[in-house]
Amino acid sequence: MKNGRQLQVLVAGGAGFLGSHLCERLIDEGAHVVCLDNMQTGKHENLSRLQRSDEFEFVKADIVEPLPARITGRAFDRIYNLACAASPPLYQADPEHTMLTSVLGTQRLLRQAEATGARFLISSTSEVYGDPESHPQAESYWGHVNCTGPRACYDEGKRAAEALCFDYDRLKRAEVRVARIFNTYGPRLSADDGRVVSNVVHQALTDEDITVFGDGSQTRSFCYVDDMVDGLVRLMEHDGPQPGPVNIGNPVERTIIELVDLVLTLTGSSSEVVHRPLPVDDPRRRRPDIAKAERVLGWRPATSLEQGLRATIAWFEADLDRAGRPAGEEVRLSA
Repeated sequence: MKNGRQLQVLVAGGAGFLGSHLCERLIDEGAHVVCLDNMQTGKHENLSRLQRSDEFEFVKADIVEPLPARITGRAFDRIYNLACAASPPLYQADPEHTMLTSVLGTQRLLRQAEATGARFLISSTSEVYGDPESHPQAESYWGHVNCTGPRACYDEGKRAAEALCFDYDRLKRAEVRVARIFNTYGPRLSADDGRVVSNVVHQALTDEDITVFGDGSQTRSFCYVDDMVDGLVRLMEHDGPQPGPVNIGNPVERTIIELVDLVLTLTGSSSEVVHRPLPVDDPRRRRPDIAKAERVLGWRPATSLEQGLRATIAWFEADLDRAGRPAGEEVRLSA
């Protein structure tokens, strides 16, 4: 609710991991939510709770294509653009579509925001910093991106989308918010999407070898999904002057080996670690400077990695059981 009136919210990419959690938060806070998703990486099971609500609508469409009349024919107060595959194996599978989703899709949604006066938020990414030469990464850092490499479809697509958003804002065509999201994890991650937390947790629970790329000394900063959603909503609802891009992520930096060791401890898994070559342009270090988020939004993540992993592991275990894991493969969380 905003000033006693129900917010009308469009969430592009709302059937995905992060998007479905955001939709639930918005409905819990009294909004009416329209989820727009092409189901390339979204899942209908992510929407199971949402579809029981009268305040939720689902529209299957691809923002690369012209938006359907069911979207263009109505007014929204808020538009969240979370529509894009977010893990390298998925966004590299169709790099042209990935780039067009970020650029052309963002333009279509910005035009919808302009037409109806909606505030617009785009989920940008820490990948705009590339393999950073500045550490930790503050929003003022311009990045170190290989613009012709295999990750460029995502990295450069998001950078172009940011530029487009700020042009709309400068020209007063739309009021925009830009969130630079750092590694997010939690329930509903897909086991096969290629992100490090889902890879490690799924491999540990099924006693498969755990794949570590490189020597495992590269770092990431892992933010639990509930904290991330809180940051996104706070940024969208920020009524002050244009804050520019805002890092949303957990500033606690962990090596990949530290993550693996913690997952093995929590699951009691007997998995062995195997090393594979480091992918091209894989960032060596990644940690957000969140001073702006703290100052402007009053936001800081509240969930420790151990707390978040326990919830994530429990969800993966339940998902394996739903899929019919053979008897005798149960893995219990260690105390």
